[in-house]
Amino acid sequence: MHSKKTLGLAATAALRVTASSLANVCTTSYIQSALPLDAVSGITLDSNSITANAVYNYTSEAGDLWIGGKGLDFCNVTLAYTRNGLSNSTTNLWYWLPSPEQWQGRYLTTGGGGFSITSGEAGLANGIVYGSVAGTTDGGFGSWSNELSDVILAANGTMDFDMLYNFGYRSIHEMSVIGKEVSKNFYNASSLYSYYQGCSEGGREGWSQVQRYGSQFDGAAIGAPAFRQAFQQVAHLAAAVVEQTHDYYPPPCELEKINNDTIAACDKLDGREDGVVARTDLCKLHYNANASIGQPYSCAAVAATSGYTKRQMAQAAEPAANGTVSAKAAAVANDLWKGLFDSKGRQIYVSYQPGADFEDAETTYNSATGQYEATVSGIGVQWVNYFLKEIISTELSIKNVTYDTLRSWILEGMQKYDSVMQTTWPDLEDFHNAGGKVIHFHGESDNSIPTASSVIYHDAVRKIMYPNMGLNESYSALQDWYRLFLVPGAAHCSPSTDQPNGPFPQNVLQSVIDWVENGVVPERLNATVLDGTTSDVDQKICTFPLRPMWKDNATMDCVFDKASYDSWVPELDSIPVPVY
Repeated sequence: MHSKKTLGLAATAALRVTASSLANVCTTSYIQSALPLDAVSGITLDSNSITANAVYNYTSEAGDLWIGGKGLDFCNVTLAYTRNGLSNSTTNLWYWLPSPEQWQGRYLTTGGGGFSITSGEAGLANGIVYGSVAGTTDGGFGSWSNELSDVILAANGTMDFDMLYNFGYRSIHEMSVIGKEVSKNFYNASSLYSYYQGCSEGGREGWSQVQRYGSQFDGAAIGAPAFRQAFQQVAHLAAAVVEQTHDYYPPPCELEKINNDTIAACDKLDGREDGVVARTDLCKLHYNANASIGQPYSCAAVAATSGYTKRQMAQAAEPAANGTVSAKAAAVANDLWKGLFDSKGRQIYVSYQPGADFEDAETTYNSATGQYEATVSGIGVQWVNYFLKEIISTELSIKNVTYDTLRSWILEGMQKYDSVMQTTWPDLEDFHNAGGKVIHFHGESDNSIPTASSVIYHDAVRKIMYPNMGLNESYSALQDWYRLFLVPGAAHCSPSTDQPNGPFPQNVLQSVIDWVENGVVPERLNATVLDGTTSDVDQKICTFPLRPMWKDNATMDCVFDKASYDSWVPELDSIPVPVY
């Protein structure tokens, strides 16, 4: 597959040398001539909607998930299409096309975060650094700033399934098909390499494409995917229900102390002392929050924050906090680490690993009563209200909500959105047969999406794709094209401020490109300490299920530990169907 493509790209490289200047091709008329009018059935591209302007000497600043670049020239293009037979169905597309001299024969699809389908300019800028056309879509939401929660319900409270399907998988697919064809026509190329990059919701969107449209991408860089939405969003509410069940609402400072103690105690479990919990599996097996009972904590007063974020409500001011860690706080922490169980003792879902901060469990100080109260997660509230109850409200009382209530909400979401929002189809035969490669990574101290969520899916793909192979043989076969990396100390799609010496894979897309185009297998994933003080800034991450273990604080081996492996793949026996 790729040998023929390489020859095609070599030929197009010769075309680029003699191509017209960016100024000549970055025009409305030229883009109109490049439109693939019949690329996607059921839609009509509006050639009159096209805007095009040339940008020169652009600087793309580096971020946690991408490298920066300077001196970038590109054509900034927007266009729109409508869905046939539907009024008010305009979807806007946005592409950055590198100058003919800077294009490297690549196309990149980017995703969003939270309930947003786009990461806007940040994702596009990342693409042109790699000599790639980059594309994003507004999903038909009516504005680049609108999220799914802004459009999912009509004024009368009925579900807008077109918006749901657009967000679930359809708009990203249409944008990718159109973008690739526009790219070929723009550069007069017969072929190109097609990639995907995204994290969190962007990661779920990536899997929505890999699972449904196997031959669409040559490679994908997918981080901390927010798939399994029926579980993921309800799980954001679990911490508040744990606190309610224990009838104890710890000051944030008390949980912060437990987390700091956890990091300090579990730091050395990988054989190296660097302030990073690289073996959260061993920490979960061998550490207990009771170790913090009686330990003093102290925090300064915190000013109030306003607004409504994707994850949390606004926070009230907090007074200075002093005290010692209580047995009740330790019990709350231990239950949060354990995961969600029903009243029959069966496991419903996984939780965050020890070492991840307790953001979902962060309480709010009530100045009138002088007490701390549970705070429900904003995005969890949106899911229950907008998607399950189908009401437009940002208020949700958890009074009388139990673990069994959370389970019922999860099952309701599974039944209602299995084909759209779960995004855990484990049979990737089409993608594999087309020669695709995927690097899937997840921070071990992710405080928004449980790290084990990615392990569960990775394990499901292994079992479905290689049902007749043993553990070692099936992992070996899977790793020929799909590798999972758990990032020591990393938070959600970024390094952790609590563990700054943790390495982070800032340049995953380059590793995917090297694998696809040059056959360089990422036996260990390149990562960089972006914010810490460790002397070895450039580090490597083990391919799961192998885990890091250091010798003499100097040499890292990637080892297999059956007990720790088992801790990543729970039975989830409270759910009556397989959880992929």
